[in-house]
Amino acid sequence: MRILHFYKTYYPDSLGGVEQVIRQLCSGTARLGAENAVLTLTRSKNEELIQFEGHPVHRARLSFEVASTGFSFGAIAKLASLAKQYDVIHYHFPWPFMDLAHFIARVKKPTLVTYHSDIVRQKNLLKLYQPLKHRFLASVDHIVATSPNYLASSTVLDRFRDKTQVITYGLDKAIYPTPSPQVLNQWRQRCGERFFLFVGVLRYYKGLHILLDAARGTDYPIVIVGAGPIEQELKAHALRIGLTNVMFLGAVSEVDKVALLQLCYAVAFPSHLRSEAFGISLLEGAMYGKPMISSEIGTGTTYINVDGVTGLVVPPSDPDALRAAMRTLWQQPELAREMGERAEARYWELFTAEKMAGNYLHLYRQMQAQHKLQEVVA
Repeated sequence: MRILHFYKTYYPDSLGGVEQVIRQLCSGTARLGAENAVLTLTRSKNEELIQFEGHPVHRARLSFEVASTGFSFGAIAKLASLAKQYDVIHYHFPWPFMDLAHFIARVKKPTLVTYHSDIVRQKNLLKLYQPLKHRFLASVDHIVATSPNYLASSTVLDRFRDKTQVITYGLDKAIYPTPSPQVLNQWRQRCGERFFLFVGVLRYYKGLHILLDAARGTDYPIVIVGAGPIEQELKAHALRIGLTNVMFLGAVSEVDKVALLQLCYAVAFPSHLRSEAFGISLLEGAMYGKPMISSEIGTGTTYINVDGVTGLVVPPSDPDALRAAMRTLWQQPELAREMGERAEARYWELFTAEKMAGNYLHLYRQMQAQHKLQEVVA
């Protein structure tokens, strides 16, 4: 079984949540006997085929961008060529250029879309893109929603419910590095013994301005890990409202991220828009046994974090509610510890990479069998 993944960004150029999912899929299904490859775009002039953790990464040069959507003339030819060599083409949505490339490359293999998120922000351009989007989703063989919450709340997925099933994300804790005692001590000295932690790319939908407003008037240490397009805006906001209890660390290495996850008191994840379809770093917090605070936005964040069980869920864009949730956990360490234990137990029950990989491989094989049957009938 050979699977080709197609997405706009991937390791080592980009380290986002979807990239992590593809990485975990490649690693997990490889242990079950599958062969994976990734086709992606790169800003680098070097388009050479590279190897990443045992699977090939084919890179096509980014030609131009429109509204944060990368286009590549070279990717279309590479998709057409590579599709002939693989059994299943696994698309990762949203990426409007991908829809176009699918049709121009005339892909004839079994096709699967993992529907990572609705398109939320580009409302005017979405009206222009919508016919292509619907045609693309109608043309593929199967669609995967990443949580029952998202399937229930997405009007787009509702149109294609007959071909959509849920397979949640999963992480393999074994592939995460183990920080040395020296690394842990360095971060403990820098961040203290108790702090709330956010990890992620600093984007508009992450709700970090809400977290900063919630921090006003408190002395709870808050550590923000990550870089992104609104980093300077957030730092200016923190300075403007006089915050002294918030530390921006920027991007850190994987081992440092794990150290901070191990050391933190709780994970704060204030994403307030549906662009946050799941929350990989929220799941990483659960994996390391941390209580969580998140917002109810009708997506997978509330599938990971069950209110009152694994953490607290608050209304979106509500600094007062977020501050109250932080106060509850801070003042009740025994409650926080119990929630963290239940969060880790939920990870092992529902969100391992092994479970995700097994579910996807079963679907891949089912699609391949259906495709062969259709060829015989034809």
